[in-house]
Amino acid sequence: MSRLPENSSLTVKRLLPQDMATATRWDDFVLACPEATFFHRAGWQKIVRDIFGHDTYFLYAEANGSIQGVLPLGHVNSWLFGNSLVGLPFAVYGGVAAISAQAAEALELEAQEIARRLGVAHLELRNVNPRHADWPTQDLYVTFRKEILPEQEANLLAIPRKQRAMVRKGIKNGLVSESDSSVDRFFTLYADNVHRHGTPAMPKKYFKALLAEFGADCEVLTVTAPDGHPLSSVLSFYFRGEVLPYYAGDDETARDLAANDFKYWELMRRSCERGLKVFDYGRSKRGTGSYAFKKNWGFEPRPLHYEYRLYKRDAIPQNNPSNAKYNLLIAAWRRLPVELANWLGPFVVRNLG
Repeated sequence: MSRLPENSSLTVKRLLPQDMATATRWDDFVLACPEATFFHRAGWQKIVRDIFGHDTYFLYAEANGSIQGVLPLGHVNSWLFGNSLVGLPFAVYGGVAAISAQAAEALELEAQEIARRLGVAHLELRNVNPRHADWPTQDLYVTFRKEILPEQEANLLAIPRKQRAMVRKGIKNGLVSESDSSVDRFFTLYADNVHRHGTPAMPKKYFKALLAEFGADCEVLTVTAPDGHPLSSVLSFYFRGEVLPYYAGDDETARDLAANDFKYWELMRRSCERGLKVFDYGRSKRGTGSYAFKKNWGFEPRPLHYEYRLYKRDAIPQNNPSNAKYNLLIAAWRRLPVELANWLGPFVVRNLG
């Protein structure tokens, strides 16, 4: 625990995993704080610790018994990808969420102190908005967000013509969308999909834990052919009137039937029916297929501002598939039997964060 600055009553504390009362206060703050995202929720502490085995430092700034800001952090110490303190591992958004500049500063100063104490190579804050012009910044990622219009037909017509034709193709093919109560069908499609791309899959227990931890705010939508064969699936998060499709997977036959296009339209249509206001297509790397796909839906990219403090390295790490040094590993991973890849995958992805 630290007190910063000295002439203030503001105190920075660490949320303990067993402190359910403070976790409830934390989430109440997150729901009300304009800067907060779904990834600031207290439940991520249990996910990061129990599923991936990383130490967590979920910091909150408090004054006179009232939370003024939060900063969830995870310590990822990997012989494969280095030693880092990240806000937050496995999340696309992170960094400080605060209602005062003083609280934000206090949390970031405490994070830097923890980073130095742990001896990490770098501290990474996955900010939506820029905070420090003098910190090294990763500009590889963008996010795509768009308003959900009140009328279903208006949302369909807002999709550019060529992409709208793909949605209509999926409808014409008689595809059906269903909400799943388990991750079984989703995981089969997801694991096969990422294997074809040469990247390791998250463990199935991770997706089960997401459903268990976040309840109705985490949902699986699966698209099937008329005969019931699963074609495409997406796991989405819900937060303050927004829907965020976060993990997805497709069968190899999904492309010809426009199942992926139909899937996202169905998610948008259902979100419209629920009265949600924003469709958050999530993070993509510039120059990738997912980046182009989201632009084809009429979404405009917005840069994300991942900021770093470098301690034992001279440059920002590039632990992503776009790094050419991983080309041979990606090619080798594609050749693994999918069952072996699914067994090995969790040992790799836990180190990525």
